[in-house]
Amino acid sequence: MSLLTNTLNAISGQDQSWRDQAQNRLDQLVMPHWALGRLMDLALDLAGMTRSLTPPVTRKAIITMAGDHGVAAEGVSKFPQEVTPQMVGNFINGGAGINALAKQVGARVIVVDMGVAADLSAMVASGKLIDKKIGFGTNNIAQGPAMTREQAIAALEAGIEVVNHYADDIDLFGTGDMGIANTTPSTAIVAALTNTPVAEVTGRGTGLDDDQLKLKITVVKKALEINNPDPTDGLDVLAKVGGFEIGGIAGVILGAAARRKPVLIDGLISTAGALIAYTLKPEIKDYLIASHRSVEQGHRIMHQHLGCEPLLNLNLRLGEGTGAALAMNIVEAASRVLTDIATFSEAQVASADK
Repeated sequence: MSLLTNTLNAISGQDQSWRDQAQNRLDQLVMPHWALGRLMDLALDLAGMTRSLTPPVTRKAIITMAGDHGVAAEGVSKFPQEVTPQMVGNFINGGAGINALAKQVGARVIVVDMGVAADLSAMVASGKLIDKKIGFGTNNIAQGPAMTREQAIAALEAGIEVVNHYADDIDLFGTGDMGIANTTPSTAIVAALTNTPVAEVTGRGTGLDDDQLKLKITVVKKALEINNPDPTDGLDVLAKVGGFEIGGIAGVILGAAARRKPVLIDGLISTAGALIAYTLKPEIKDYLIASHRSVEQGHRIMHQHLGCEPLLNLNLRLGEGTGAALAMNIVEAASRVLTDIATFSEAQVASADK
């Protein structure tokens, strides 16, 4: 059996018995009932995910997947494609937004070349960049499929392989992305999988003006019309209108779920990967933590489709894994609620009247 098939077969939902044990403890904590609100909801989820009343979340990593997109030729981004390899260099040298925010929460930044349209062999040779390159960028989705179905499977399996490599040393994964024009395939994915009109899910990406936004909407509509992705088949959607890094992110989510590890999803592109993973295995939802709601209007539709309520809403639109990094302290705090706060009996405090 293939790595993808084995991984899908290994995924099951949260364990209700551990949730019940966590619920019992949380109900007795020395505070008004459920006074820490969503932190306690998250603590309950962490117990169900990890099968533990002491959920391990202290060893953290952001996996930032990089890839280019042929659709950039349509003028859907304000930045040229050469920015992708330049920013990958910035990531591995520690100078990007994700590096600053990951450092603040004590998380590693793991950078992966999934399909950058440049030769990054020198960066790979430095030991700072993981080479999982499927190709030198996807094809232009406004003219035909982004990739073959075989390449889509390879992208998913690359993400799974990265998780499997680090799983013994990492408790909490976060997803990140880099790729000029990658909001365009992400928008096509959300439109295809949620059956939402393109205009309702298309945002300004890197800061498009009104005319550029109209062009982007036209390009996404054209990509969907030409490729006609099957919304019941996540692999078909990924292959026809996706991206190599989006497939890699979906693979990270599948790999983390198979390992029963929580995974924080970042913004629009990461959540597009989550949609692909969800289509392939709905049980992955039990391991997803939505870190934030970005300003991209399609992000709300994605969260609604997945049934996820984001932890933060800070008007972020950078990607890279920055929102996931910011939310990692909240996840660790939720674990501490379960492990560090005494119950009424432990603290010898009188409880409320029944």
